[in-house]
Amino acid sequence: MMKQDLLQIYAQSFRDNWDLPAVTDYTGGATMTYGDFARRIACTHIFFQECGVRRGDKIALIGKNHATWVTIYMATLTYGAVIVPILNEFNPADMQHIINHCDAEVLFVSDSIWENLDFDRLKNVKVVMSIDGTRLLAEHPKNNGKVARALARVQTVFDKRYPSGFGAKDINYPRLPKNSLAEINYTSGSTGFSKGVMLSLNNLCGNVVYGINVRLHYRGSRCLSFLPLAHAYGCAFDMLTPLATGSHITLFGKTPTPRLLLAAMKDVRPNLIISVPLILEKVYRKQILPLISTPRMKRLLALPIIRNQIYGKIRRTLVDAFGGCFTQIIVGGAPLNPEVEQFMLKIKFPLTVGYGMTECGPLISYTFWKEFVPGSVGRTLPKIMHSCLKLPEDAPRVTMVSAGREMPVGEICVKGENVMLGYYKNAEATEAAIDSDGWLHTGDMGSITDDGTIFIKGRYKTMILSASGQNIYPEEIEAKINNKPYVAESLVVERGPRLVALVYPDYEAMDSAGLTLDKMQPVMDLVIKEVNKQLAPYEQLSSVQIVPVEFEKTPKKSIKRYLYR
Repeated sequence: MMKQDLLQIYAQSFRDNWDLPAVTDYTGGATMTYGDFARRIACTHIFFQECGVRRGDKIALIGKNHATWVTIYMATLTYGAVIVPILNEFNPADMQHIINHCDAEVLFVSDSIWENLDFDRLKNVKVVMSIDGTRLLAEHPKNNGKVARALARVQTVFDKRYPSGFGAKDINYPRLPKNSLAEINYTSGSTGFSKGVMLSLNNLCGNVVYGINVRLHYRGSRCLSFLPLAHAYGCAFDMLTPLATGSHITLFGKTPTPRLLLAAMKDVRPNLIISVPLILEKVYRKQILPLISTPRMKRLLALPIIRNQIYGKIRRTLVDAFGGCFTQIIVGGAPLNPEVEQFMLKIKFPLTVGYGMTECGPLISYTFWKEFVPGSVGRTLPKIMHSCLKLPEDAPRVTMVSAGREMPVGEICVKGENVMLGYYKNAEATEAAIDSDGWLHTGDMGSITDDGTIFIKGRYKTMILSASGQNIYPEEIEAKINNKPYVAESLVVERGPRLVALVYPDYEAMDSAGLTLDKMQPVMDLVIKEVNKQLAPYEQLSSVQIVPVEFEKTPKKSIKRYLYR
């Protein structure tokens, strides 16, 4: 167990940073100081009490990143209830299933999402509140109007409880057992089944304390939150850690297209950027790759002195584009394309790659960018997490070249402070994920160096065994295909004994080149021919199939591979 108490970390942070800015909505709205934020949490606690919410009750929360979203999450956590953040990109049927499955009694939801939900089908929910304003959207008849009366009483109770006004000395959060259930986070995996990951106060504390210790955020630093806070990644490092340190969070609240996001970066000038690979990959493919691929530029890049000058200019341009004040960009949530990573490191761009999963709330490994080992996903968190390799008895023993040397490959397994309590109401799935020795099986194949640095090959479930007994990781082949012209994204699948590439074309690039879909097959055949030159004999692609519509994805934007097998 962690020595630190998560709720007391927040109590102390809110007291110490009382007058500093805490949360701002980028799209408008006043900035809340830490004092304002603590007052709103106190009001919400009174509302919970008046409504009869007990410690351990489940409170569901659905909406985009917004100051009220953050307030409800933190008020629930510091009250001792269990928060269930639900991605606003789930479809309504999945949302209703999750609300029912987690036994939520209270639902906070944005108005636009509520329009598509059916209150009569929410079996345990007693009250529905809008996060777009302090409004009651629905209340179960058996509740006898308790919530409506509670809303009317909150301010009166607040004034009586704090007759001299609410001050820093009035912040008082409960001391709960560290293994208390704090959050149920429903995964949006590509296997077609969503499971409720149970995260304890200790699990969240492991992530937050590590973030504090390595100074991801610090008092007065600036944070631009554009990843969904309902994801463990964004939640831990764009909200929980900043609020524990006195950082100022600006909530983007829009779909993070590169154009809109880069404009916000210039406005906010964040000191740390956490991102998913897609953002950097789009910038590389749309802006950098066309620049460095011209015949003239290739000739210039062959000259060392000029090459260094060009790389320096590209680095400065990129740094300025991302606000110019950040120490590093941490990429996580999915594998970063190796070509993109290699180029960014070549120009000395401050980039590092972390690794985690919802089941670890999420962090497993990370390294500061100046110590980052290319091709890795960072070092297993010292004193917080442990990692090892495991393989079923009947699995073939294989190796990979990592950090310049041949190393064994196995399934990456982890244990430590961040590992979940289990899956909610799913003992069978919990038993399958966490073995009798307490190791969580990640499902990722890779290797680990002596100092805990992790290298990932691909998912165990997607690994293909060739006719010659070689292990093929489709993700590695797809990364090569995705860097080719006119390719938006791809999937490598088995068709009998052969490997076939399914390719969704880049329509924007096609339009610029005057190409139509009926002319793309020869173009894609040439792409696959070029990719095969980079592959081992047992990895060769036999053909390419053009998929005219975008691959179906999870809310986390991972392709649902099981649909294309």
